[in-house]
Amino acid sequence: MESVKSITSVTSVTSISSMTSVTSEGMKRFNHLVSETDAVYHEAALRMGLSDSVLQILYVLCDKGGCCPLGEICRLTGISKQTINSALRKLEGDGTVYLEGLGGRRKRACLTEKGRELAERTVVRLIEIENGILASWPKAQLEQYLELTEQYMVALREKVREL
Repeated sequence: MESVKSITSVTSVTSISSMTSVTSEGMKRFNHLVSETDAVYHEAALRMGLSDSVLQILYVLCDKGGCCPLGEICRLTGISKQTINSALRKLEGDGTVYLEGLGGRRKRACLTEKGRELAERTVVRLIEIENGILASWPKAQLEQYLELTEQYMVALREKVREL
């Protein structure tokens, strides 16, 4: 009986081992960099006293001039509608944003004056850091980075649609 258990254990380890080798070294490095970047943004949110979802909502609102349709916020952040709505209720309760109708069931979120002040103290500072980093790169390297990132995203989107 014990030899069957040992064989099963070895088989399981082999299966797990072969599954981990499916990921290429380049993909492992890419995934690690994406995870580490996400962790840096999480740390930024914590340091600014914001949740991750509030940080992303404020970021989008700043990027869009202070107002943005809710559906677009969901699309641009990748955050679920439920999470966005929950975060917006909190922001609305704090007097940071207000919602206005766009006709039908569509709404958009807009920063209040208090929200603009909060964004200036938090998200705008983060955007300035990001802009400074990209501005420090040689133009050719920045363009290459952006082109390769876009190529990857487009190819991944196409392949995912084939799943």
